[in-house]
Amino acid sequence: MSLHPSIGMFDVAEDILAVGGIRLDRLAERVGTTPFFAYDRRLINARVSYLRSVLPRDVKLSYAVKANPMPALVQHMAGLVDSFDVASAYEMKTALDTVVPPARISFAGPGKTSQELSQAVAAGVTIEMESAGEATRILEVGNRLGIRPRVALRVNPDYQVKGSGMKMGGGPQQFGIDAEQVPGLLRHFADTDLDFVGFHVFAGSQNLHADILCDALSHNVGLLLSLADACGFHVRYLNLGGGFGIPYFEKDQPLDLLPIGQRLNDLIEGSIRPVLPDARVVIELGRYLVGEAGIYVTRVIDRKVSRGRTYLVVDGGLHHQLAASGNFGQVIRRNYPLVIGNRMGGQDCETVSVVGCLCTPLDLLGDNVCLPSAEVGDLVVIFQAGAYGLTASPTAFLGHPLPPEILV
Repeated sequence: MSLHPSIGMFDVAEDILAVGGIRLDRLAERVGTTPFFAYDRRLINARVSYLRSVLPRDVKLSYAVKANPMPALVQHMAGLVDSFDVASAYEMKTALDTVVPPARISFAGPGKTSQELSQAVAAGVTIEMESAGEATRILEVGNRLGIRPRVALRVNPDYQVKGSGMKMGGGPQQFGIDAEQVPGLLRHFADTDLDFVGFHVFAGSQNLHADILCDALSHNVGLLLSLADACGFHVRYLNLGGGFGIPYFEKDQPLDLLPIGQRLNDLIEGSIRPVLPDARVVIELGRYLVGEAGIYVTRVIDRKVSRGRTYLVVDGGLHHQLAASGNFGQVIRRNYPLVIGNRMGGQDCETVSVVGCLCTPLDLLGDNVCLPSAEVGDLVVIFQAGAYGLTASPTAFLGHPLPPEILV
């Protein structure tokens, strides 16, 4: 049985998977129930350390909280990264509860309410403006509160990044302000009391192709520098986005960071620093930092055979881990890596389908997968569950309780 490379990131003790040095069977007893999510802080630390070793020292690292907003995890990330990116008032509150200064928290998203804008201005976070209407409302809030809002401008580029799981730039978009509209918008707000610090561009996510990401970074830098030259403001902030992917499926290859680090170094030394010597250059990452460090653990509650097909029925499902069921953006459903966590040394495999407890055929966690023979009570582990897991799932569907999350 071939194992996904991310599985090898976790330790195994006496044929039982371990998370944070704790065997899975003991961890399940500690949590007290299944299903649950577990995040390994050792793996998160290692990922950030590796990034720091490859990226130029001049590049600041921002954690996109939407990837996993668990408060304990965000608190842990506060000691590892330089800044946070948030996409709601709840995420902003979680970030503000950490030691990261408000000015190092950026608030992005196309549908910020006036209440959220008021909270952001009052907190002193950097608001990444996504439209002319939003800019007007920010200015109104600042005037009402007597506070000068700190803002950046999110740019919708006139190009797309190929190979991205989700494209968030190029063509018509709800995200950002079209690049060709930016100069006119900045002139319109030039004499207003907005503290404009710079630009943000994020054109796509979940990309595993280093060459494409290198080209995207070059395009992003060229675009933002041209806008900086035209705007007439002192540009102090360049958020170049991210989009670094992780391998979910059997044929996926891990992203090669080395050429990306080299390209960033060339861009900073050759393009950015000659014209913007003191600008804060940011790479914004979420899934790449935490996705492979998390697992979803669910227990087999029934084993049945239907017309020759064996099913393992578990107590979890798509209401907690929608992406693993194939219902979160997959065009052709493919299995996430999964194992029987308390039978890691099992050699005698059988072909089974792992299904959740929900009353819908969509609740399929593993379709015709080869696993060690499992019984009722065994623990099924789904990997790549550290990002866009619980909070990206329909947790209210059919009224099952929320699973615990732990950081170990």
